[in-house]
Amino acid sequence: MERGTDGVDPNPSPASGAEEPPAEAAQVFGDRLPLAQQYYAALAGAGVERGLIGPRELPRLWDRHILNCAVLGELIAEGAAVVDVGSGAGLPGIPLAIARPDLRVTLVEPLLRRTIFLAEFIEAAGLDVMVVRGRAEQPGVRKEAGGADVVTSRAVAPLAKLAQWSLPLVHEHGRMLALKGSSVAEELERDREELTRAGGGNAQVLECGVGIITPPTVVLSVERLPRSERPGRRGVRVRRAR
Repeated sequence: MERGTDGVDPNPSPASGAEEPPAEAAQVFGDRLPLAQQYYAALAGAGVERGLIGPRELPRLWDRHILNCAVLGELIAEGAAVVDVGSGAGLPGIPLAIARPDLRVTLVEPLLRRTIFLAEFIEAAGLDVMVVRGRAEQPGVRKEAGGADVVTSRAVAPLAKLAQWSLPLVHEHGRMLALKGSSVAEELERDREELTRAGGGNAQVLECGVGIITPPTVVLSVERLPRSERPGRRGVRVRRAR
């Protein structure tokens, strides 16, 4: 059996004690559900052993982490180039890549132990995903991963800082999709000026996975606009992704 750098198997079998997936997982992942189970097992094993996932998160891996991230694909067009900043253990980038094999996913992560875990899992699962070690704001990372259609993030930084890191990685009229909590509308109002200065506009609070997961995933969508098209203050619209 192959093992990772820390002596932990990055690719345990779903049959080796991994929790059975909820019924919603089959709806989200379809015939790629075994890959999602493989990812669950890697998070529950190597992810916990290496400190990427807290042991208290184990009962919530499917609903709070894997499914919560995978439904973000509802907002992403066919064949899009996606950059996941501060990817950590691969959330949301790896669930997206599993659920949407048409996407071209790049994971950006500065910490070596995390990039090792990501590279090991990607190789074991046979996913077509690239890992870039570095910080989103570094020129080398922008050169290697920039020009994307979409940049994603989850629990990386407050909105003002996140926009400065994320928006330069997408082309004009590309979008930043940030998984956020219930206070996202207040965060948007607080940081709206910084968001505009970073080149963002047309901000919307969206819900993904409605009718599939409870609660739905809350996402802040921000478009990167040319300077001449940046909006003034606008109200926040909440709608459900179709």
